[in-house]
Amino acid sequence: MKTQLWLAGLAIGLAALGGCGKNDDKKPASQVAAKVNSEEITVHQVNNVLARAQNVPPEAAARAKREIVERLVDQSLARQQAIEKKLDRSPNVVQAIEAAKSEILARAYLQQVAAAQAKPTPEEIKKYYAEHPELFSQRRLYMLEEIAFTRDEKTVPELRQKAAKARSMQEIGEWLKGREVQYMVNRGARAAEQLPFEILPKLAAMKDGEIQVLESGERVNVIRLVASKAAPVDETTAGPRIEQFLYAQRSNQVIAEEMKRLKSHAKIEYVGEFAPDAAVVPAKAGTQTKAAEPGINVEKGVRGLR
Repeated sequence: MKTQLWLAGLAIGLAALGGCGKNDDKKPASQVAAKVNSEEITVHQVNNVLARAQNVPPEAAARAKREIVERLVDQSLARQQAIEKKLDRSPNVVQAIEAAKSEILARAYLQQVAAAQAKPTPEEIKKYYAEHPELFSQRRLYMLEEIAFTRDEKTVPELRQKAAKARSMQEIGEWLKGREVQYMVNRGARAAEQLPFEILPKLAAMKDGEIQVLESGERVNVIRLVASKAAPVDETTAGPRIEQFLYAQRSNQVIAEEMKRLKSHAKIEYVGEFAPDAAVVPAKAGTQTKAAEPGINVEKGVRGLR
C-alpha cells in the first residue's frame, strides 16, 4: 500500500504542492492537515491523493491518510530546500515542469472529451453479453502450454503436419531447435477474457491434450490445451464490467477522432531528422531483435486452474 500511495502522491505532486504555498488568508483549522514551516498541507490535498490510490479498503482509509500526510510533509520539505537552493531555476527542472504541465493539460482535455460520451445503455450491455458467450455464459478457464516464434513461411507448413502427430510440446520444441528456430515457451492458466479474442473459438473447440498451430500477424503460436473447465459469468455480474469496457472503447474511439480532427485543422511541420523525406539510419550490424513475443503470454508459475 505504501508504494501505491507514494506513486499516487508523486503523480499529483505539482498539483499538491501548488496548494502548499504561503497564503495570507488563514485557513480554517479543520482544513489543515499539517504545517511545514510557513506552508500548509490541506485535508483536500490528502483526500485527493487518497482518491487516486488504488485498492485501499475503507477500514484502512484512516491509516492511509496518515501515510499520505507523511509523504506530503517529506515532499514539502524537499520542495522548500529545492527553492532555497534555487533549483527551481535550473534549466532541467524548468524543462521537466513544463513537460509535466503540458502532459497534465493534454490529459485534462482528453478526459473532458471522453467524459462527454454517453454511458452504454442497458440494451447495449445486454446485447454485448448475448453476442459473446465465450466471455460470459460459456466462459472457461484454460491451462495452456505454448511455444511462440516469429513467422517463417518455410517452417509453418511442415510445423502443422508435425503438430498433428506430435505427442508433446517437447517434441515440437526439439523439432524447431533442429531447424535453428528461436522460440519462447510459456505455461500457465488463463481465463477467457485474458486471451486474444480471435483464438477463443478455436480454443473452445479443442479437446484436452490437443495441439494446434495458431497464427497472428508475424507470430506463430503452438498451443497445447492441457485442461479446461467451465467458469460462467451471469449477466448481472458481467453488467458493470461490460459497461466499463464499452464506455472505455467508445471514449478511445472519440479521442482518436478528436485528435484526427485537431491534426487536420493544425499546421504541423516536421523538420530536420524528423522530416518525412529524412533518411532512416539503418541498424548496426549484429543488432539483435526478439525472436518472438508470446501471443498468449501465459503466466509462468501458475500450477493449476483456479
